[in-house]
Formats: sequence, C-alpha cells, structure tokens
Amino acid sequence: MLPYPSGEPHIGHLKNYSIGDAIAHFHRRTGRRVLHPMGYDAFGLPAENHAIKTGQHPRDSTEASIAEFRSQFKRWGISIDWDREFGTHEPRYYRWTQWIFLRLFEKGLAYRRDAAVNWCPQDATVLANEQVIDGRCERCGSQVEVRQLEQWFFRITDYADRLLDDLETIDWPAHVVSMQENWIGRSEGAEVVFRCEEFGIDYPVFTTRPDTLFGATFFVLAPEHPDVLKLNDSQEVRDYIARAAGASAEERGAEDKEKTGVSLGRTVTNPVNGEELPMYVADYVLMEYGTGAIMAVPAHDERDHAFAGKFELEIRRVIDGGEELPYTGDGAMVNSGRFDGMHNREAFDAIVAWLESEVKGKPAINYRLRDWLLSRQRYWGCPIPVVHCETCGIVAVPDDQLPVELPDVRDYAPKGKSPLAAAEDWVGTDCPSCGAPARRETDTMDTFVDSSWYFLRYCDADNEEAPWDRAVVDGWMPVDQYIGGVEHAILHLMYARFFTKALADLGLLRFQEPFARLFTQGMVTRDGAKMSKSKGNTVSPSDYVDRYGADAARSYILFVGHPAEGGDWSDQGITGIVNFFDRLYRAADFVGDADPAEPTDLLRKAHWAIDKVTRDLGERFATHTSISAVMELVNEIHRNREDPHVSFAVATAASLLFPFAPHLSSEVYERVSGERVWEQPWPAADPNLLTAETFELVVQVNGKVRDRIEVPAGADRDEQERLARQSPKVEAHLNGGDLARTVVVPGKLVNFVVR
Repeated sequence: MLPYPSGEPHIGHLKNYSIGDAIAHFHRRTGRRVLHPMGYDAFGLPAENHAIKTGQHPRDSTEASIAEFRSQFKRWGISIDWDREFGTHEPRYYRWTQWIFLRLFEKGLAYRRDAAVNWCPQDATVLANEQVIDGRCERCGSQVEVRQLEQWFFRITDYADRLLDDLETIDWPAHVVSMQENWIGRSEGAEVVFRCEEFGIDYPVFTTRPDTLFGATFFVLAPEHPDVLKLNDSQEVRDYIARAAGASAEERGAEDKEKTGVSLGRTVTNPVNGEELPMYVADYVLMEYGTGAIMAVPAHDERDHAFAGKFELEIRRVIDGGEELPYTGDGAMVNSGRFDGMHNREAFDAIVAWLESEVKGKPAINYRLRDWLLSRQRYWGCPIPVVHCETCGIVAVPDDQLPVELPDVRDYAPKGKSPLAAAEDWVGTDCPSCGAPARRETDTMDTFVDSSWYFLRYCDADNEEAPWDRAVVDGWMPVDQYIGGVEHAILHLMYARFFTKALADLGLLRFQEPFARLFTQGMVTRDGAKMSKSKGNTVSPSDYVDRYGADAARSYILFVGHPAEGGDWSDQGITGIVNFFDRLYRAADFVGDADPAEPTDLLRKAHWAIDKVTRDLGERFATHTSISAVMELVNEIHRNREDPHVSFAVATAASLLFPFAPHLSSEVYERVSGERVWEQPWPAADPNLLTAETFELVVQVNGKVRDRIEVPAGADRDEQERLARQSPKVEAHLNGGDLARTVVVPGKLVNFVVR
C-alpha cells in the first residue's frame, strides 16, 4: 500500500516495506518477474492538516515529505523500481483520476444529490460513513454532526452483491473478509409501504420480519430522516435532532440504552389492517440502515418493547410462544387476520405475496452499504472535472481539457465551504456545451478516489495517451501480493474493489478483483504499549539506522514476531541482531575445501536452513523463524569452522539472509563466492540431506493456532502433547480452563479443546 507523505516515515513504514522487500527479493530469485513500485497518497486530510500545523503550503510540505520518504526508503535499501514513482497530487496523475471520474459519470455511477451527511466541525468537511468511528471523525476524533448538503456520490451500492460474492475468489485473511461482509450487510426481507394520508407521503420500510406486520403499533423515523421537520418543525423536535447528532451509531443502537424520542403528531396507515399508527422520531433508528424508518413491533422486538413501555404504547402479540414479551422466536400466528393459525415462517412468504398483489409491498434485499460520498470541502484534493451551467446543468469537462489543475490558493484553511470557491478567476469559466458563462465545481474528491486505482498506473506510469495500456495492465494485474494495515479493510480495500469492477464493466480491464492475495501486518509496540508521541515511546527508524545500520533495523523489525501478529520493540533486542551480523561477517573468513562425496553435519544444517526459510518465507511470511533459522546455521558454522563445507554454509547463510539484510549479505556472499547474490537463483535444498532432527509442531487451542514449536523428530504422541502444553503462548490460552480433550495428529499438530 502506498504511504501518506506527511512528516517522515515511522516504524510502521519500516515494517511494511521491509516485509514487501523480503517477498520481492524471494520471488525475483525464484524465477519470477517482479514489479515492486512506489507512489505517494499525497492528497487529502493527512497532508493538508500537516501543512496547516507547520504553516506551509500543502504542496510544499507534501513535496518535502515525499523527498524524505524517498531518501529513507533508499537508505533502507528497499528494492523499488524508481522509474515508476509518482505522487497522486501530480497533474500527470490526477489528470487520469479525473478521466476515470468522467467515465463513471457517463455511466451514471457518479451523481450529485442532496443528502444528510456526516460533518466534521474540526476538519470542516464531509465524511463518508466509513470515516466515522463511534460517532467521531477517524482523523481528528471530533464529534461528527449531521448536515443537509448537495454532494457527489459513487454508486457503489450497485455492486453490493458482486463485492460480497467475489470475496470467495480471493485469498485474504478471514477477519478482513468478515469485516467487508459485515459492512456490506446483506439481509433478505420485504419492503412495505406505510402512507401518511395527511401529507400524501409514502414511507417504505425494510423489514426482515413481515410476519409481525399485524403487531406494528407505532412508526419511527431516524432523526436524520429528511421528512422529520416537514412533519413537525417544533423547537422540541429540532432540539432532539441536535442531541441525537452527538451520539455514535453504536451508542444509539445499544440494546440497553434508555429509549428517547419525540411524538411527531402525525400518523401513517398500516397496509395490512388499515390501522393508523402514531409517528415518532427516535435515535435508536439509524438512517444508514434500511430507509431510516421502521414499523415498531413492541411484542417481538427488544428496543421497540422498551420504547413502547416508556411511552405507554400498545404492545400486541402476533406470534404465539413464550411466557414473556418481547418474544423473538417462532410459533403460530395470532391477531393477524386471515393469517391466524399459520406458522410464522409460512406466513412470512404469504404476507409478502399478499402485499405484492395489493401493490403495498414486495420482496426486498437490504444492504448496510451506502453509496460512497466523495465530495470534500477542502483545498488539497483532486478537482472534480465538471462545470455548472444555468442552461445546461452539470457538464463534464472535455477530455482534451484535462487535467483541471488545482489553483494556487494561499488561504486554504477549512471554512465550512471549499476554499476553491474564493478562487474566482479559476471558478469562472465557459460552459463546454453552450459556451455561456459557467462555474467550476469547487468540491474536491475524497483522497480514497486517488488510491482506488494507483496500482493500475504503476504498470504503465509514463503513458501520456491513456491512464494505462490495456495489454500492459492485463499482463501484470491483478496484484499477486498486497501488503498493508488492517485499518484499510473497509475504506481503501472496498473502494479499490469497486473501482476495479466498474472499470472492468467499462471494458477497460479484464479482471474483477485488484488484489489476489492480501497480507495485513501487526502493530509494533514498545514495552508492551502502543507507540504514541504523547507517551514518549515512539521509535524513529532514522535514529536506529544511524546507530545500527539499515540491515539491523530491517531485520529486527521482522524478527520480533510473526509480521501478522506484531511484536514488541526492544533496544536490547536490536543489539542481538547486530551481534548476529558480526558473527556472520567474521564467518566469511572461514574457508574450506569441500569434498562433494562426503556430506557433513554442517552441510546438512545448511540444507535444513534452505528448506526451512524457503517454506517459512515463501508460504506463510514467517520472517521471524526464517531469520532464526539463519542464526542457527551461523552458530553451527562457528562450531564447525574447519568443516570442508564451511564456505558453502557461509554463502548459504548470506544468500538466505539477503531478503532481510541486503547490504551485509551482499558483501559476505561476494567475499566467499566472488558472485553478486542478487544475480543468483534462490538456493534449493537437497532432499537427500534433509533428514531432519526436528519438525515444526502446530499447537492449537479450540482450533486456533497459538504457537508453532520445534519438536524432536522421534517424539511420540505423549511427548508431542507434553511439549505443546509447555508453550507459554498455549498456557496463556488454556488459563486453567476445563480441558475437554486433546487431539494429536502425530508429526503435525496438537489441538487442546477447552470448555
């Protein structure tokens, strides 16, 4: 994943790009063509807020940060193809971002409408739903407000089913797949229409329980619903809406939260029995789910029941079963007219069919996913390439006039409307359609638009005629291995998948998924705590590179634990890596004359290391055990420095360490062999020399992997179980629990089943 260039690289960057570099080196030397490029996600709030803090223009601070990132990456020895480098803020890049926007606009996938939006008062901009965490801005932490504004959207909901179904076609971590599935949130039910006769307004409601329709006794709108103030614009209602805006969706929807609301003094008609239901506004109803309106069935829903109890509303049972209400199980229908006596699951389909025949409802599928709100009222972003003409309406800027360049605005601080509106010379233009005076769009694009296609540009970065050549992109894509933080599971990864599918539908790509395989790295801590400037426990990569060298910093960050699980940084630990490097460097002075007919223990150890690193690095990204294996080999070399195969063993150690410590390894390899290690193929283990003394035993607790331990090759079942039980990681998860049984698969795994 490309970095945000604000400030200088931090320890997370060192880890992320060291992982990627190790994998790139491994695949190059196993015979593959590898594209390992670099770019910078340069537009957006991180860069703009950094500029505001430092008093610089965003362009200046961004360029300075990019220069620092480039310098650091080169110092670290990351094997980047620098000929393909770009920043998303460069006109040569965002020309094509605008071009893609126009293709989506032409197909109706980009549109503009009034909407209730999330507004961050601190950053003075609109946020997408995915950028609001617990009711607060994911960037600055400010409480988010709700406003009605005209905004640009991408129609990502058109792709909800494909985004969900195609998760089965990619090799991603299960927890990331689950996060996307939950965010898309597909559920099946019915859309039922309730009518407010007084205003002549139909209110569709999505429900997964049409079998409870006869039990609806009141009707609730979300505070953000656009019709609330049409129905009742009293001060009491206005005050309630304002209070609701200060709470997160999780807080508002909590089962145990005290229910609040205000009567709207209006009614809607229940389509199944003609009853008039009183209307309320209540914050436990969320605008982002369904239609922002619900039929309330207090006898069969916990939150409706609590609300009805507080406001003394009727509670009517319509499904028989259970002593107490609310009852959420199955049973025979009661108080439900012609459907009485039917099992509620049968009545589900029967009621929906009746509603459809009466044109009062229909089967429906609902999604939690909402269209992607891409408008931003900020300066530092890609201009939206349309103009507003009084005669022609919204008109696309012609392709030959792209890019619409971002003007040089000096007063770019957020003011609640886009700073671009003040650039009158830039805003005023002619309509491309009729030639009359027109005004440019002053909102800029969400920075996630820029990062939703950058990987395609890497393939053909210098193309001036098109965003990419189809044959070139089809040759490289999809990305075989994508590496980055799990915090992008919903935003970037969802948006990039949508863009890829939409572009494929436009005939611009042949594939449907951008990232065939995903790896998410764990967090690096220090002294067991998350790093933060306020705690004073951050690690500056440049400080450690200055003190110990890039190889030590890279290798240590990959040695402290499996990269997916994170690890704890220790200054004492990195000195251990330095000592290991010193032992390898000194081992280059050991010279032996190998007799190929006489294998030795050292030769076997070298082939053991080749086999282990190849499997650990190539199959499961286990950089920590890969480096540990080379350490074992180096220790064996020092114990057998007179061995005839010592030169081979030293060259093997350097060759295997090269993906992690390229500078030291290159020097050691050349001293021993006279060759450049990066030009050599990855070493291959001789199976005849792999009579292993140990094997790796996978240890699980309730089916989840908790450790991997080395066990003597001759260990029987009892010994494997005993050694597995001694693992500190396993002990922590057993934690005195009731051990129901132990499953041993000899030579492979031990699974402890705990109740």
